[in-house]
Amino acid sequence: MDEPDTLHVPNSLSEACRPDRLALLIYDMQVGILEQIPNREEVVEKVAEVLRAARAHGVRTYFTRHVTLPVALMGVAQLRMWRAWQGVDRLADVRSPFLPDDRQTQIVPELRPNADEAVLDKLAFSAFVGTPLELALRGAGVQALAIVGVATEIGIEPTVRHAGDLGLIPVVISDACGAGNLDAATRSMETLRFLGDAFMTDLAEFRRALTAHD
Repeated sequence: MDEPDTLHVPNSLSEACRPDRLALLIYDMQVGILEQIPNREEVVEKVAEVLRAARAHGVRTYFTRHVTLPVALMGVAQLRMWRAWQGVDRLADVRSPFLPDDRQTQIVPELRPNADEAVLDKLAFSAFVGTPLELALRGAGVQALAIVGVATEIGIEPTVRHAGDLGLIPVVISDACGAGNLDAATRSMETLRFLGDAFMTDLAEFRRALTAHD
């Protein structure tokens, strides 16, 4: 670990993944979103393995859910996006797909959060926009944020980039990140590797990084 003056700059994944300075973000593992992922079962199992490892080492864990407002309360940007994504021509035909209490908005039962974990609702793609995530991480002295979930090309890439802009060290567990569009997800991962501020890893290496602190 490099130590210019009083800073401790991690050189390795294990140095970044100190359980007391690490948090896990499980991004949008919701019933209705996972129904759109072709390898749903594989993604759910990989994320579940990451979650078990994090729980075993006392890593702070946060879930996000993407929610939508009633159509009558949507702003211009949301209406335009959902009109495009739902393939409708008229605003009158837009539907709100992820109302908070709807079945499709819930975290999949395989990953049910426990009493020590938080679920943060958001309207934007970055998990930091409009949520208390940054405040919670700062207050706990978290330095690195491990990220898993879906979808890589929609919300994980902007969240990872936002984390870096906030001075956090992103840790992307690539085989526990699912995608709706494989080509777009591949481009997202290539962009994150190019930027260089995130640790790009996999489940097995992440487990080893945690156990190095046992």
